[in-house]
Amino acid sequence: MPSVLVDQYQRPLRNLRLSVTDRCNLRCSYCMPEPEYVWLPRGDILQFEEIERLVDVFLDLGVDKVRLTGGEPLVRHDLPVLIAALARRPRVRDLAMTTNGVLLADQAQALADAGLHRVTVSLDTLRPDRFRDLTRADDLDRVLQGIAAAAPLFRGLKLDTVVIRGVNDDELDAMIEFGRSCGAEVRFIEYMDVGGATHWSLERVVPRTEMLERLAQRFGPVVPVDEASSAPADRYRLSDGTLFGIIASTTSPFCADCDRARLTADGMWYLCLYGTAGLDLRRALRRGADTEEMGSMIRSAWLSRRDRGAEERLALRDRAALIPVDTLRRDPHLEMHTRGG
Repeated sequence: MPSVLVDQYQRPLRNLRLSVTDRCNLRCSYCMPEPEYVWLPRGDILQFEEIERLVDVFLDLGVDKVRLTGGEPLVRHDLPVLIAALARRPRVRDLAMTTNGVLLADQAQALADAGLHRVTVSLDTLRPDRFRDLTRADDLDRVLQGIAAAAPLFRGLKLDTVVIRGVNDDELDAMIEFGRSCGAEVRFIEYMDVGGATHWSLERVVPRTEMLERLAQRFGPVVPVDEASSAPADRYRLSDGTLFGIIASTTSPFCADCDRARLTADGMWYLCLYGTAGLDLRRALRRGADTEEMGSMIRSAWLSRRDRGAEERLALRDRAALIPVDTLRRDPHLEMHTRGG
């Protein structure tokens, strides 16, 4: 077993979020609100063999959790081929994927057959009119069909809901009830000022304390679940046993326990969701760097890691959107749809 690689705050490198594409078939207002975007050059996108090589380097350094992200990962052609290759690696203890669910119904069985362990579906509303407003697409029925197809195939199915004041914050109880109906655990996410969230403002954030108060009024006592975990969600139990989570990374950051880093589809490695500079692993890979050299690059970067981006944002007195639109257009790596959530 590899020794545990820890950063300057003793946080281990355990969790790799792996973007397989920067493309997406939705335009969610909290992620891609602008009318036009600059895409990564197709020739820069890592081939599956290159992804496998990099994953092996990370496994050598102690990573045991891999989550496939995007963009929307299911728009990447032949994704089950990559999943099968990663699933065959015994050191990958947890192989998961986050998807918007639009293409999930047609691919759920192939993903399960390939060896994918877990699935999280982003679902921000149950109302067709709101879905169209939030995503600029009329695909809610397809997402619900995807959830129905995935539920019997993947234990521990999760539904992620970004809660925005005045947009969907009146659907908390409906989401809980929908999760019950399909055997999925809902996770409510505070609206975050990351990447291309150019319409973000603090007034639109519904904090965890308010969510818990609303849910207690509707369902009765809400009890915290006491568990040791580096997962971003704090979990709670209702009186009937229903579990749900809240990711309060805007008002109560979890930087102290963050063990995750992000690899973009073109091989840029970011140590923090709020980070503005990454390590170019694609360049090293394509110039012929061997496993030892790439491992040394990653090791050195993680050992010197001091990132606490969400905590630094929380401390700001005048907090607005993280990155101006003109800066995003010059560097697409700053976008959430490029580096994954």
